[in-house]
Amino acid sequence: MRKVKWTGVYPAVTTKFKENGDLDIPAFLKNIECQIEAGVNGIIIGGSLGESSTLTHDDRIRLLEATLETFGEQTDVILNIAEGATRTAIELAQKAEKAGAHGFMLLPPMMYKPTDQEVADYFKAVAKSTDLPILLYNNPVDYKIEITLPIFEQLAEMDNIQAVKESTRDISNVTRLKNRFGDRFKILCGVDTLAMEELLMGADGWIAGLVCAFPKETVAIYELVRAGRIEEALKIYRWFLPILELDINPQLVQNIKLAEVMTGIGTEPVRAPRHILVGDERERVIKILEDGLAARPELPDYKNL
Repeated sequence: MRKVKWTGVYPAVTTKFKENGDLDIPAFLKNIECQIEAGVNGIIIGGSLGESSTLTHDDRIRLLEATLETFGEQTDVILNIAEGATRTAIELAQKAEKAGAHGFMLLPPMMYKPTDQEVADYFKAVAKSTDLPILLYNNPVDYKIEITLPIFEQLAEMDNIQAVKESTRDISNVTRLKNRFGDRFKILCGVDTLAMEELLMGADGWIAGLVCAFPKETVAIYELVRAGRIEEALKIYRWFLPILELDINPQLVQNIKLAEVMTGIGTEPVRAPRHILVGDERERVIKILEDGLAARPELPDYKNL
């Protein structure tokens, strides 16, 4: 079994579709190839940015199997689980484990506001159903459920719950987790516009969105911070920030897919009910991207720091 390190850059990749809404596996794999060439440490399939709400279990397994077949020896391949029922979450986890997944990203129960104990019990039940490592997704801003420190206290007994995607928008939560649990849980920043700040506060990695269009710049920032070359990282990060802000937007999927098209490593079709960007909003996003591309920084040899 592959050991997932939960450190470095993990793109939450977009799901590529044909114009009719069917999966576009070749386009999906082309983008992942660019991510791996840039030096990412893992791939997360079927997350929010991957249009999770429109994917069936069969879709997820097809994407998982295609990624494993092509890149499974080169990088961590992580499948997102976002379900409304404990039973269906366990079914997907077991199906994906059988297909060869290396680990899971696991959201709290969807479409119901559970109590803290219900959240803890849900996570425990899924963790007990699989031998694979699990990254929890803590995003109370978008999903209205916070994985609190007392919940983490209960989950610390589960050996395969190993990491958290920290998306509370509160940088100090990195310190709270470190103070309470030390290195028990790996912490990966899940908000592009706070990534360098959280890395400097001790986060172990970055689950990134705009990496889908700008993989080299994203990995360069992470590697430069890790090497202590903060000023160089900061220069890239400041250039990147107006683009990274496209990630904290209800249309983040459309924004990032448009960015992938403009950098030549993606396609734009989305699955209904989403529409691609149009009108003034499309022009606003294109202007941000054109300005960024015109000033794209020269990167150091970040793979050999």
